[in-house]
Amino acid sequence: MATMNTRRMVLAAAEACEDKKAEDTRILELDPVDAGFTDFFLISSGSNERQTQAIADEIEARLKRDFQTYPNSVEGRRRGEWVLMDYVDFVVHIFLTEKRAYYDIERLRKSARSVDLAQLKAMLVEKTVVARSKPTKKTVSKKAAVGKTAIKKTAAKKKIAKAVKGAG
Repeated sequence: MATMNTRRMVLAAAEACEDKKAEDTRILELDPVDAGFTDFFLISSGSNERQTQAIADEIEARLKRDFQTYPNSVEGRRRGEWVLMDYVDFVVHIFLTEKRAYYDIERLRKSARSVDLAQLKAMLVEKTVVARSKPTKKTVSKKAAVGKTAIKKTAAKKKIAKAVKGAG
């Protein structure tokens, strides 16, 4: 099962593809039974070798900067026809358009569920909102302490008001 952090990294990698004008970026969530080695494939295309290399460089730089993570291995970067970046929980495939059509790895992963970027972003936002709305022991105890302080202050104000009325 993919963690929220893995989903964030896949989303960051997909956004890096968009920033480098990659074509037809797709995210496939793999069936755990079918492919126990990784959770996602991110598949994208470039129109030439320099673009595929630039896409790979941007993904690597962004994940290093934002998540302090590096690919476990990278293959094909020098030639740029098919760059494979293995981040263990997800694998990035960056193809030249004609190589992608030839290998057609989307067809090979028929059991994979296609996830679109908007759907992944919405899923992450929803999970974040749910996680933030759950009270933790720390927030519950803070709220209780604030509540007790407010009660004490109100009681003190009442005593002062009573004393002032009695003195006046």
